[in-house]
Amino acid sequence: MAEIKVTPLGAGQDVGRSCILLTIGGKNIMLDCGMHMGYNDERRFPDFTYITKTEKLTEHLDCVIISHFHLDHCGALPYMSEMVGYDGPIYMTIPTKAICPILLEDYRKITVERKGEQNFFTSEMIKTCMKKVVPVTLHQTLQVDDELEIKAYYAGHVLGAAMFHVKVGQQSFLYTGDYNMTPDRHLGAAWVDKCRPDLLISESTYATTIRDSKRCRERDFLKKVHDCVEKGGKVLIPVFALGRAQELCILLETYWDRMNLKVPIYFSLGLTEKANHYYKLFVTWTSQKIKETFVQRNMFEFKHIKAFDRAYIENPGPMVVFATPGMLHAGLSLQIFKKWASHDLNMVIMPGYCVAGTVGHKILNGVRRLEMENKQVIDVKMSVQYMSFSAHADAKGIMQLISQCEPRNVLLVHGEAAKMDFLKNKIKQEFKIDCYMPANGETVCITTSHNIPVDMSLSLLKREAALSGVFPPDPKRPRILHGALVMRGNKLRLIDPGQALCELGLEEHQLRFTSTVYVEEDGPPTKTADKIYQLIKSKVSDTPAQYSSDGSITMSDSVLIKVSGDEESKSVLVSWSHQDEDLGSYLLQILKTGLVT
Repeated sequence: MAEIKVTPLGAGQDVGRSCILLTIGGKNIMLDCGMHMGYNDERRFPDFTYITKTEKLTEHLDCVIISHFHLDHCGALPYMSEMVGYDGPIYMTIPTKAICPILLEDYRKITVERKGEQNFFTSEMIKTCMKKVVPVTLHQTLQVDDELEIKAYYAGHVLGAAMFHVKVGQQSFLYTGDYNMTPDRHLGAAWVDKCRPDLLISESTYATTIRDSKRCRERDFLKKVHDCVEKGGKVLIPVFALGRAQELCILLETYWDRMNLKVPIYFSLGLTEKANHYYKLFVTWTSQKIKETFVQRNMFEFKHIKAFDRAYIENPGPMVVFATPGMLHAGLSLQIFKKWASHDLNMVIMPGYCVAGTVGHKILNGVRRLEMENKQVIDVKMSVQYMSFSAHADAKGIMQLISQCEPRNVLLVHGEAAKMDFLKNKIKQEFKIDCYMPANGETVCITTSHNIPVDMSLSLLKREAALSGVFPPDPKRPRILHGALVMRGNKLRLIDPGQALCELGLEEHQLRFTSTVYVEEDGPPTKTADKIYQLIKSKVSDTPAQYSSDGSITMSDSVLIKVSGDEESKSVLVSWSHQDEDLGSYLLQILKTGLVT
């Protein structure tokens, strides 16, 4: 029995810092390499000393796979490859390869240049790290080495996000990264074929949530934004640069057009242009509607949404601002929040999941007095709204994916322990398969069993069919087939023993089984031989018996029955070779019961 070993270094019963170590068929693979938004110390990166304390990681890993460009999935990549040391291949899709370094550089600037942290990766390290990336296109099977192959599937979620199906010999697993099973305004739904992996590793961010109608949520969002600006308030929408931002921008742009509103809408400077550039470049990764209308009108060129300047924070009057990052843990969104939080006319709308420890998580849990890092205290008087426009699969979507790919086992990551436990029990109950949810640093061993493919020699099949007298062989009637199993390289063949001996240059040795039955019976030996012949014909009708003139009886290829003796006592010799073991044993039993009575 083979096994698959899985150890989360991050995202085990936790959201953030996705990094999963997996051993399959002797290959070691790292799935994602993210940072944790909730920490500013060494805990923000996975603990790579779990793999090795002194050596480079290259010696211990066969490849690294990155599912998408969000920092909780790729934020530790330059640290891992350049500071800890890894020179092997890093696989990601082409859009991820294009966008990942931009977000890593943004993250580096905030951490090093604004917060002044020392032990951190440099711009040069990001460039060197990205040189190790091997780009992957959807549905392309890539050979990492002779045994290890990977294939990417569309995951929705964000531009370029992919699920990865990984195979080593007969064993395989599917890693989802983050995915969305329902299409939205700018991206399609995740899709995978019926690949039946031994293990499905799925995110479970919304393990207990079943979302209401998307249309209702959109209507509610637009009403809240409109009501707030109508009363003269400011609306802050913290988002990540790519993903939900484009979804909500398209939504507000169409609404502003329809309602003929003049209130300004702003987006973090610089990132809009970059984001739009990549959406135009990778339009084939977007939703069907955008692809169809792209030639007439680019949905990402907004008429009402302008670039934001920090000076606008103090501007009087209503406005709507999309600012990064999405969890209010740093950057422009946090700066604007600090300025606007004390005014009750203002509103902050959190459109996605917030990791524990971030300002976003705190205000969503009702904290209205915040102590910031520099001892600054903020009284939150603005309205705090949570509206899930998250691009993660909900409970229904996760169950849908399991139905779609039919795994033998499921392992949940990227979720909260209590919610994961609920979903784990539901999966076990509904699909009757094992489900696991290891914590960070905990190893799970999953046993896998497989059919071994064997090529069959046509001459051997024909010989066996001729022996049974049925040609072609009857598939409903099982038969024992005798042959030689030969292994060359990774291929197994079942061939005629004579052919095997010839191929291997070996001499054939005969192994025969012989037994004698003693019978006290009057008359010549030929009379006993006649009696045996009739007994065999009545008992074994499907194998013809040959009765020779010398009184011997032969059956199949190797069975021989010979009677010798005098007028009073006879000895019946029964002999057969190993391939006729079943028939020889059966005949011996018949003679013992039929003659010795």
